[in-house]
Amino acid sequence: MEDREIIDLFFERSEQAIRELDKKYGKAVKTVAQNILRERQDAEECVNDAYLGVWSSIPPQRPDSLGGYVCRIARNRAVSRLRAEAAAKRSGGFELVLDELEECIPSGADVEAEIEGKELARAVDRFLAALDYDDRFLFVRRYFYADSVKAIAAAMGQKENRLSVRLFRLREKLRKTLVKEGLLV
Repeated sequence: MEDREIIDLFFERSEQAIRELDKKYGKAVKTVAQNILRERQDAEECVNDAYLGVWSSIPPQRPDSLGGYVCRIARNRAVSRLRAEAAAKRSGGFELVLDELEECIPSGADVEAEIEGKELARAVDRFLAALDYDDRFLFVRRYFYADSVKAIAAAMGQKENRLSVRLFRLREKLRKTLVKEGLLV
């Protein structure tokens, strides 16, 4: 079923929309949640929360990429859950991914930081747009979908060590770009 048809089912408030969404994008959504949370049960709850989030936001939203939309919601829910758990104790997995980017991307919680965050997001978008396909694929799979270097290496048919070096260079390139744009000191 095409994305447009599934979205139309959401607009009709048909429960079939969730079944079709799961059939088409369920594996990707589960992978995103599992990569971040690591616990199967937590990931399953996150997937259900993501589907509820899609149900609640369509309508009025009509996303261009339904797969990207549901994966982003799942990722945001998983990160929120991970942060709540990490408040009590430090965890591994996705925390490692966040630690890798910590040097490049500052954090903050006030209004000024929110504005800077939007500027930062636009700068990262420009950075990604300037990368070739393979580097963009590598960066997004690692830092958005939180795939392991091993999984990305298998998908790209390359050695883990080579990709780790490329990721390091991409982070450095991002850091230099952000310094140049005045978003990082």
